Amino acid sequence: MSGSTSIRINQELYEQAKQDATAEHRSIAGQIEFWARVGRAALDNPDLPVSFVAESLASMAEARSQSQPFVPRCRA
Repeated sequence: MSGSTSIRINQELYEQAKQDATAEHRSIAGQIEFWARVGRAALDNPDLPVSFVAESLASMAEARSQSQPFVPRCRA
């Protein structure tokens, strides 16, 4: 992160970010930044489901040591 800026957000949005941040092991600011990245990527790729965009961004943030190699299914 290159810096920070204070912004005002709706209290209800803050509380939802707080809940989701706890569940996702992120800071509240990190959760809101994640939502912003998902929203931006979803707008840039309207043909992709939002869930796919969110899961893709989340997987990109995981440490390489936690990743599992892709293994294609065998064709029957």
